[in-house]
Amino acid sequence: MLEKVKKILSNREIVIKIMFTFAILLVFKVGTYIPIPLVSTTSIRQILAGNDFLTVLNAFSGGGLSNFSILALGISPFITSSIIVQMFELIIPKLKEWSEQGEVGKGKLNRVTRYVTIVLALVQGLVLIFGLGSKPENVLIDSLIQYKNYYWAFYIYMALVITAGSAFTMWLADLITRHGIGNGSSMIISAGIISSIPAMFTTMGNKYLGANTSAANVTLYILILVLYLAMILAVVFFEGAVRKIPVQYANRQASQGSDIPIKLNSASVIPVIFASTLMSIPMTVVGVLGLSTSSNQGAYWVNEIFSNSKPIGMALYIILIVFFSFFYSFMTVDPDKISDNLDKQGAYIPGYRPGEDTKVQLSKMLFRITLIGAAYLTIIALVPIIVAAIFGFSRSEASVITIGGTSLIIIVGVAIETFRQIETASETKDYKGFLD
Repeated sequence: MLEKVKKILSNREIVIKIMFTFAILLVFKVGTYIPIPLVSTTSIRQILAGNDFLTVLNAFSGGGLSNFSILALGISPFITSSIIVQMFELIIPKLKEWSEQGEVGKGKLNRVTRYVTIVLALVQGLVLIFGLGSKPENVLIDSLIQYKNYYWAFYIYMALVITAGSAFTMWLADLITRHGIGNGSSMIISAGIISSIPAMFTTMGNKYLGANTSAANVTLYILILVLYLAMILAVVFFEGAVRKIPVQYANRQASQGSDIPIKLNSASVIPVIFASTLMSIPMTVVGVLGLSTSSNQGAYWVNEIFSNSKPIGMALYIILIVFFSFFYSFMTVDPDKISDNLDKQGAYIPGYRPGEDTKVQLSKMLFRITLIGAAYLTIIALVPIIVAAIFGFSRSEASVITIGGTSLIIIVGVAIETFRQIETASETKDYKGFLD
């Protein structure tokens, strides 16, 4: 391991890319502290403390939302747009045609994704601002409350600033992808999540150590740390788990075959993000409108059905995660397409005839793999909720102390992929030197 690190650090080109990546991430982090003009950040923080979805969005934006900064939405509109465009490839022939045109088609899809990102960022900005602005004291600084006839102008201005911030973040991500290390979007999301980790340990320290120090509290503190490390190891194992399907070629010897690697978790964190987003929309509306679950019957049932800490809500959350796991896995790993490619290459899966038999077998294998992956995703998504209930975390504490969950999957996945890219780049450099 030390030899690999030494080898990487001795490569000047890779070191420059790493430094460039850190510099761009620093620019992004600085941007999360620049507030939108006219905004009351104190009120925003109070609203965030009581909304699960906005808390998750705040983590992804590196704290930009809680500061209501110019980068309040971070890279999330671009991620959502990428998923939307991928889904529409299944139903819009033109997009599907572009996806099969190599680099030229990929460039066209990237442009479409960027246009959708701008539109989506504007819509999200308007919904967020006008939703919070139903009570002007939630958004505007005190000196502007008196100008009731101009609220709409203030809100539109803020939404435009948020949209520009999302476009700027998308540009930063593109710079990292082209000139730095790793995928720019993933690196920015990871940087935002990692920057919130110190707050988790600070909150744990305040709860169990310091003035509250006791043998029982110290034991609980250590237990949480051990559980956190165990979750990291589990996620590393499952994210690296691959099912290799053996493949033979008609014009090669049996010993010269290859395999088709299918990840245990082909859908990554997409199912959890989709499930969380769908369930959080009604909760966000109730929170923004200031409805009380104790006095309003509608708000009470919305909380019972869509809060994943309630029995009904948790069951719905699990169903959505499993559904989106299968939907997205079969969308990204298409058995029909794999079977057709094997036919074109004169390849086959041993024991199965090319064509329909191969398609059926691939579908069965993918179903079994996805079933395990969906169970893994569900457990990881539920662990923070269960831990918060067992250890008695308050709502604000639970939003900061996250053992497991989507954030951990993203950090581990990005770390694995980034290290592989760095390692591959260093080996490529060695081969170039050998050939030269």
